[in-house]
Amino acid sequence: MDDSVDPRTSRRRWLALGLAGVVGPALAAPAKSTPKPRAPAPKPAARGPVRHQAAPSAAAAAAPPKIVQREPALVPRLTAGTTEGPYYSGPGPVRSDISEGLPGVPLEVRFVVVDQTALPFAGALVDLWHCDARGVYSGYAGQGDQGDVDTRGRSFLRGRQATDRNGVAAFRTIYPGWYPGRTTHLHFKIWNAENTVLTSQFFLPDALSEYLYTQLDDYRRGRLRDTLNSTDGIALQVGNSLLGSVREEREQYVVTLAVAVDRSARPAPELPPPDAGARPPGPLPVLDSAERRLSLVPGRR
Repeated sequence: MDDSVDPRTSRRRWLALGLAGVVGPALAAPAKSTPKPRAPAPKPAARGPVRHQAAPSAAAAAAPPKIVQREPALVPRLTAGTTEGPYYSGPGPVRSDISEGLPGVPLEVRFVVVDQTALPFAGALVDLWHCDARGVYSGYAGQGDQGDVDTRGRSFLRGRQATDRNGVAAFRTIYPGWYPGRTTHLHFKIWNAENTVLTSQFFLPDALSEYLYTQLDDYRRGRLRDTLNSTDGIALQVGNSLLGSVREEREQYVVTLAVAVDRSARPAPELPPPDAGARPPGPLPVLDSAERRLSLVPGRR
């Protein structure tokens, strides 16, 4: 070791070597600056007379509107028809209130009728009929739990309305009851002048029906109904082609039915109702059983 080396000089050399190893080339060589591109030289002005061009207007500058091709109207799914049942007695009286003051929970039934092109079917005639809170229809004998009820000569819970320009017809009535072998339902027909274009039925929610039938005196019977929506052959036949909803208002329930018909349809011959076949043999479980309770609620069956 050379003792003649200035210790201050050695320390400066050691620090310089150490920093270069830690920081790296960034301190060893400064970064070169990137030269900025030069702006292109202006072109020489053209010789000759100067012509002034008007600025384009905003309308001319805008892109031309895009032409959208309209799709043809979608053909609605026609509502499925089914049997009119044994208690149809012809067109009902023209009226909107068909309840005739009978006991029961107030119900409004609103039909929204469209044709095969999805246009409102104005002027269509709508017939509605159903049983009362005890499962009895007007106009027939041999009804009731004992078969001793005779309502011949009466017309309660039957009526007819013409649809307005929006295809709407509304009826004021009561929530229907039930009778053996059938779930809770409403009957209806749609007419185009003198021609029947649809005969069908609408089925009310099982859970709501069960509550009314077991809790309200107007509907309570000595036994439970034996058929639900999930075991009624006619309900299974119609399926989901009839679009409807049930809404609760302060003074009534409101049923809204969206019905699609073919104006040119011809009435099909009346066929016997389908067998209730999907129903298992024997009575349904009693109300207190878990099986019956679950069968009342969609998604739990």
